[in-house]
Amino acid sequence: MFCCVHARRLFVGSLVLGAAAFAYGWFSWSTVQAADDPFDQSGVPLEVEPKDAKANKIVLVAGRQSHGPGDHEFFAGCAILMKVLQQTPNVAPVMARDGWPKNEKIFEGAKSVVFYMDGGGGHPIIQKGHKEVVQKLMDQGIGFANLHYAVEYPKSQSEHVLDWLGGYYETGFSTNPHWAADFKSMPQHPITRGVKPFNIRDEWYFNIRFAPESKSVTPILKATPPDNVRGTEAARQNKGREEIVAWTHERANGGRSFGFTGGHTHKNWGDENFRRLVTNAILWTAKIEVPAEGAKVELDPAELNKNLDRKGKK
Repeated sequence: MFCCVHARRLFVGSLVLGAAAFAYGWFSWSTVQAADDPFDQSGVPLEVEPKDAKANKIVLVAGRQSHGPGDHEFFAGCAILMKVLQQTPNVAPVMARDGWPKNEKIFEGAKSVVFYMDGGGGHPIIQKGHKEVVQKLMDQGIGFANLHYAVEYPKSQSEHVLDWLGGYYETGFSTNPHWAADFKSMPQHPITRGVKPFNIRDEWYFNIRFAPESKSVTPILKATPPDNVRGTEAARQNKGREEIVAWTHERANGGRSFGFTGGHTHKNWGDENFRRLVTNAILWTAKIEVPAEGAKVELDPAELNKNLDRKGKK
């Protein structure tokens, strides 16, 4: 009899504890679902100022939903960059979504701003009022990084963009094929610290429009594409040429910029060399010393299947 009463009390007690857990948010089915849902993005803090005002703030701006599943995963890609940047001491990444922050004050105090989004004529940076905000950041010597499609701007914006980024994807001149780039060697630069030669398939843009005879641009990644992927007449004039697909630009006022044409294929963030090179570059633009062995960029492979945009079937 005692055993039955004791067991009944335990059962009732467990029900009470369970009810309390749900009531106070200690446990919920939504938590379980969020853990299993690759499209749940609610766990990523957005436009939250760093707790330490003295930390090096880096603002990551993810573009709107674009392309099919596994491609142009701007939100998930920025979430990964935020996670790996946090592994460098005194660095506080802050993320915004949908191409532009809801509150532009988030840019205040930033050491660098990173844009990973669709570009071209609809580029968020060149929309009304936005270009002026970016220009002020450039005038302050703030770091500036454009990843993948974000390096494409209309030719009409070339004067600003060449000053900001040193080079850009120009429609009709540059080309954007998918190909396996074999980076056989790395130049001596803080961005390449800890980065080993690697080979990876992506939509590597090339035949980038740089300012003629510019001495402010330094190639970071170079590889030779197959001649059959040179998709523009301008690109076909340089068959067999090694092409620049990532570069730095040191602006006249001391500001640092970085252009990176990869990042179309989300799974490439799983490659340690790919991930470290971009992370190093962001730190460099923020004028943060890159460790001799390169930035720490540990990543659980499971993170590649989190915070994705819900796009349906590929």
